[in-house]
Amino acid sequence: MIKTALAHALIAIAIQLALGQFFGYVAAGAVAVAFYLGRELSQHEYKLGIRRGWQWGESLPVKPWEPIIRGWSRDSALDIIAPVVAVAGLAYWLGV
Repeated sequence: MIKTALAHALIAIAIQLALGQFFGYVAAGAVAVAFYLGRELSQHEYKLGIRRGWQWGESLPVKPWEPIIRGWSRDSALDIIAPVVAVAGLAYWLGV
């Protein structure tokens, strides 16, 4: 949904502005994007595991690279693309 992508972009900008004073705005933007990338990958990992009959307490029947290449919808891709564009735009606007 577009609302979640916009919310992720705004939160990523907030993270970038909060951490940018200490680490630089490019590095802070990378941290914000890495947070959302990790979140999306773990969601895909669990979805793939559930489709394969995974139960809590068991090892996930998912290979390490599968969440990277499987399970991406347009909405989940936008949940990453929107923060990337937002933090890159802010870093460019700040002249970093």
